[in-house]
Formats: sequence, structure tokens, C-alpha cells
Amino acid sequence: MKKKVIAAIMAAAMVVTSLTACGGKKPTVPAGAGTEGAATEAAGSSEAAAPAAAGDDKTISFWDIATDEPDKTIWTWAVDKYNSDDAPTSGYTVNQVPTVNDQYKQKLSVAMSAGECPDMYIHWTGGPMREYIKSGYAQDITDLVDELGLRDKYNEAALEQCTVDGKIYALPVKNQSVAVVFYDKAMWKEKGYEIPKTIDEMEALCEKMKADGITPFALANSAQWTGSMYYCYLVARYGGSDIITNAYNQSGSLVGDATKYAGDKISEWVTKGYFPEGVNSLSPDNGEDRALLYQGAGMMLHGSWQVASIKSENPDFYENLGAFAFPTVAESSADQTAVLGTLGDNFISFNCTGDKLKEAVKMASYYASDEWKQLDIDNGNLPPLKGASSSEPAWQDIIGIIENASSVQLWWDQYLPSSVAEVHKSSTQKLFDNSESSEDVAKEQQDALDEYFSENSGS
Repeated sequence: MKKKVIAAIMAAAMVVTSLTACGGKKPTVPAGAGTEGAATEAAGSSEAAAPAAAGDDKTISFWDIATDEPDKTIWTWAVDKYNSDDAPTSGYTVNQVPTVNDQYKQKLSVAMSAGECPDMYIHWTGGPMREYIKSGYAQDITDLVDELGLRDKYNEAALEQCTVDGKIYALPVKNQSVAVVFYDKAMWKEKGYEIPKTIDEMEALCEKMKADGITPFALANSAQWTGSMYYCYLVARYGGSDIITNAYNQSGSLVGDATKYAGDKISEWVTKGYFPEGVNSLSPDNGEDRALLYQGAGMMLHGSWQVASIKSENPDFYENLGAFAFPTVAESSADQTAVLGTLGDNFISFNCTGDKLKEAVKMASYYASDEWKQLDIDNGNLPPLKGASSSEPAWQDIIGIIENASSVQLWWDQYLPSSVAEVHKSSTQKLFDNSESSEDVAKEQQDALDEYFSENSGS
């Protein structure tokens, strides 16, 4: 799996295409494509309307998190295309219902618990997708993938992430997402800062930034998963990616030297003032982390989807956007090149059958079309599709990081079962206000994992 992941991304990175530059905050849209169709109307009215669950016989309900640009345009394009080109003959229409990311998982969980899961919905694979399959809310679409020729469209490793026991249960969409450290090249050049290769070098850089009156890290951690990136990388750099894999396979534990190192480092950085004041109350959904970066914070550890957001909302800053790999732990013997991420920013699964399932998958297949691929690239993404690449500097930095990586470790909050993932996020957040020790944070996560295995041992 790990070799296939890197091979697939490297293959995509070999083809370089030119991008159309954004002239402002509006997303790039291909000629003739609009966002004023039925899907946009549904999205616009969704705030006031009651949440739509599974649609009626001829309405395909589709839940996503496309509440801001450029995501609105990127996601709505395929919905509008289907409703315009296919609905008149199929008799089906797609009703797109966007929800703010921070609220989405809870909304989906509540809907599933009530037996009101939508016909189509986005998620992040991993442990939760296995739970959706087990609960009957994610259908096997292998035959439809073959019928529509989609194996020839997607990177092999991206589809593998959607596959359980040889069957495909989701389609990857939008981006090849890895966590990297973003920075302002112009500001760094002016200050004489150099890219740190090791944690020691990064700490020395943070001290220089503090002396210059600069907050080193732009982090907004009210959503918890943003701070989780620091924890997961520090664990992996100190002890290797196998720490989480072995814990999940019950051949290891989350209580150990690696998690203690990660927790102690974050606590130390909090004490030294490397993070902004009130970090756990700042919202990534409101773009408060990017705002800190624009206002002069030193660097931002975040997912590569931030390239599209920055390109859309701040083209001037985007011109000097750079990225580098999370630094290494010099004294560790663990692999130092692994990256944290996933081969699709989001994944679509389907809770319908028969003709409705066929039409829903057909709509989702437009996210693998050549026209949509170019739209996605033009708006700053790198979709998990064959032949997709970018020649823009920020993406060239990221592609270089991926090419040098030995493996891609799925985000912990996606890899772990939902109940355990929530504990992982809430416990690690406590490190960012020093309200819990690294040992207690590790124990809290391991206890949640043990409880999950105990409750599911007979299933």
C-alpha cells in the first residue's frame, strides 16, 4: 500500500500543466460553466431549511462541506452539470446541502443514528467509513466504477483508500492532501530565515521569530484536528508511523515514549509562546489561522488544501507562498520522510440502491471528468486523478515533499474509529493550553481505544 501511494502520486506529478491565474477572490470557472443552477439554489437555501436527509424517489440528497469559495464552485459544478444534462432524461435531480466543516461530522452522525442518512455524503474514509459500511450506509459501487470506466480516471492508490475487502465503497474527490508547513517566502527572505530541517533548528527559528515580535505558528485549534497535526507528526518523527498502526492492530500502545515526546514538545512550545493567544478558541472554519499567516505569523502547519483557499482569498500573498516538510527528530532512528495526509480531500459514499444509486454515482463521476479536473487545478488543488499536476511554485514544493516521502500516514482522526477519534482530538487539544499532561493525554486515547475494542470484540 505504501509503495503504491507514493508511486501513484509521483506518476501524477510527472505531467506538468500550466494554470490560469486567479485575478481576484472569485474562483476560476471554465467558460460556459455557472454556479447559479439548481444546486446553488439548494445550497443557498439550506441554512434556513430543515436539513435534508435521504431524498424522495426522484431527489438525490447530497451532503458536503462546500460553504466557502472556491469549494462552492468546485463542488457545485458537477451537481449543476448533472441537473442540466442528465436530469431531463433520468428524471432524477440532485439536491446539494452544504454544512460548515466543524459541524458536519456531528450532523452526519445524528442523521445516521436517526436512520435519515442522505443518499450521497462526503467523509474522510478510514475507521469511520468501515463503520458506515457495517451499518449499511455505504453501498458497494465496484460494478458501477467499472461500468463507468472510473478505474482509468483515478490514481490507483486513491481508489485503494476507498476499498475494503476488495470492494469499492467511495469515490475520492478534490485534492491530494498532505500536511506541510506553509510560509511567506518574501517575509522569510527579508528576515533572513532559513527552512529548518530538524526540530532543534525549528525551535531556534521560533526563538528568532519571538525576538522579532513574530508569533511562530499560525494555529486555530477550536476544531481540535488542526492541533492534532502537530501531535501526529511529532509522534511519527520520534517513534515512526507504526505507533498508531500497531495500537490500532492491538500489537502496540499509544502510551509510550513517542506520545510522551510529542505531548511534552507541544506543552513546551505553548509555554514558550510559539502559538497565538487563545489558540483553542480560534476557528479554522473562519480562516483565522490563515489570517494570522497573512498578518505576519511565521508559519502554518496545515493541509495542502490551504493552497486553494489562499489563492482564492489573497492572491498577493499567494505569489510568495512556500511550503516545506515537517522537520525531523535528529536523534530518532524512525523514518523521517513519512507525510501525514490522504489521497483525496473528501470521499463520496452512497446510501441508495437501484437506479438512484446508478444516477448518484454518475453525478459523482463528473468529479473525474477532464473539464472538472482542470477547474479543480485552476483553483489551486491537485485532484487524485491520473495526469493531474501543477507547475505553480507552492504545489511544486508540496510535490517535492510527496516524492521524497516513504509513505502517507492517514490523519489519526480519520484512521481511528469515530468514538476514539473524538477522544484523540479532545485530549490532544488540552496540550495546547497545558491543562493535561502528555502522559494523561496518551492514556486517555489508549483507554478509548481499549474501550472500543472491548465493545466491538464480538462483532
